[in-house]
Amino acid sequence: MASCAFRPGVSGAALGLVLALGLAVPGSAQDHKKSAAPPAGSTSADPKSAAGNVPAPAGETIKPQAGEQATDAKATEAATGGEAAIPPSLSWSFGGLFGHYDIAQLQRGYQVYKEVCSNCHSMKFVAFRNLAALGYNEGQIKALAATYQVEDGPNDKGEMYKRPGRPSDYFPSPFPNPEAAAAAYGKAPPDMSTLAKARNWERGFPAFILDFFTQSEETEGPSYISAVLQGYTKSDDPKYNIYMPNHKIAMPKPLSDGQVDYTDGTAKTLPQYSKDVAAFLMWAAEPKLEQRKAMGLRVTIFLIVFAVLLFFVKKRIWARVGGDVIIGAREVSDKRVR
Repeated sequence: MASCAFRPGVSGAALGLVLALGLAVPGSAQDHKKSAAPPAGSTSADPKSAAGNVPAPAGETIKPQAGEQATDAKATEAATGGEAAIPPSLSWSFGGLFGHYDIAQLQRGYQVYKEVCSNCHSMKFVAFRNLAALGYNEGQIKALAATYQVEDGPNDKGEMYKRPGRPSDYFPSPFPNPEAAAAAYGKAPPDMSTLAKARNWERGFPAFILDFFTQSEETEGPSYISAVLQGYTKSDDPKYNIYMPNHKIAMPKPLSDGQVDYTDGTAKTLPQYSKDVAAFLMWAAEPKLEQRKAMGLRVTIFLIVFAVLLFFVKKRIWARVGGDVIIGAREVSDKRVR
């Protein structure tokens, strides 16, 4: 059998080589950072000083909330170049382990979508009958669906025709096909059915580790949508958006204060509109979120109880076996011992 004895000479030499390399690498990295040229468009090599010289957008005052100062600082620094700013993380009722949807907020968000967003964006995976989860009764859903004209057919003559909508119909698209939408706007607006689950941003280390336990990554999509709707910071450029790559977006500013008339007394402001419609889009993308979280909680409790029971069963069974169990040891009979 080969010997595994410790060799001081070899190990000492190897350790010295590793330490030498470890000391040399940081120094070379620092030298490289010192000699690197500042990014294009920057007037200072210090990112803090560069970010500090950026003027605030005209007519807009950003007041960071508690715990968001670092995020806002990163957003301001990123906005100095062509990179998209980092959206602030918002608090949502459906976030966390015990999250749930706010029905009143979902109804307001649907109102914003119906009056504003549906003029350009489709929701082809949401049916009128799904609105029952938002608190609408059967009569309201039938009346709402009947206000739309849905293409159906063919009839006996082989022709397509229009008819009033039914609760089983899906939200009709504002355009007959994507090509017509692209011809009208230069680019077809995306479908909003799963938009909240398809949008996020990189949070980096160690935030992504915390997201695994807090489930905060599921709220990144709504936070991103809300930020984009409020990211039009230049009145002279309707397609400038601080949260988009290169600060350009194909969609002009869709919302403004007082545009949608809330009847429940909620503030009619752009931040409120943005958050409400983002919450509605999250529900559209994951309508079974509450059921999923409830099932996950029950399964977690079951697994914990099951693990505890297994532990005590294992102790009960192996209590009759005394001493240490050596795997591979030779069995010596009583006769041989004698």
